[in-house]
Amino acid sequence: MYRNVVVCILLSIITCGIYGIYWMYNLNQYACYAAPQEWNTDGLLVILFSILTCGIYGIYWNYKMGKAYARINGGSDNSLLFILLSLFGFSIVNWAIMQNDINMAQGRI
Repeated sequence: MYRNVVVCILLSIITCGIYGIYWMYNLNQYACYAAPQEWNTDGLLVILFSILTCGIYGIYWNYKMGKAYARINGGSDNSLLFILLSLFGFSIVNWAIMQNDINMAQGRI
């Protein structure tokens, strides 16, 4: 599931967030696969709940992804950082950090 982080960010901006939704879905699916004990909610439900709650569920999702990716990589827990970035509208930075963690876990960086 290697993706170039810069390309993902550019595609998210160029497509006005549509690629960002797809990227969020894939990040969620990877967390479900790699850390099912930490997170096991389907990506489509995450997107639906985020839309229905006007983004509040998205903030919770970013928090849980910080926990899940810490378990996946055995690294530091970024959940507080992810909440703060989400609250200020920088969730795309969270996604870039998560994608970087995936790339590092696959030994591609």
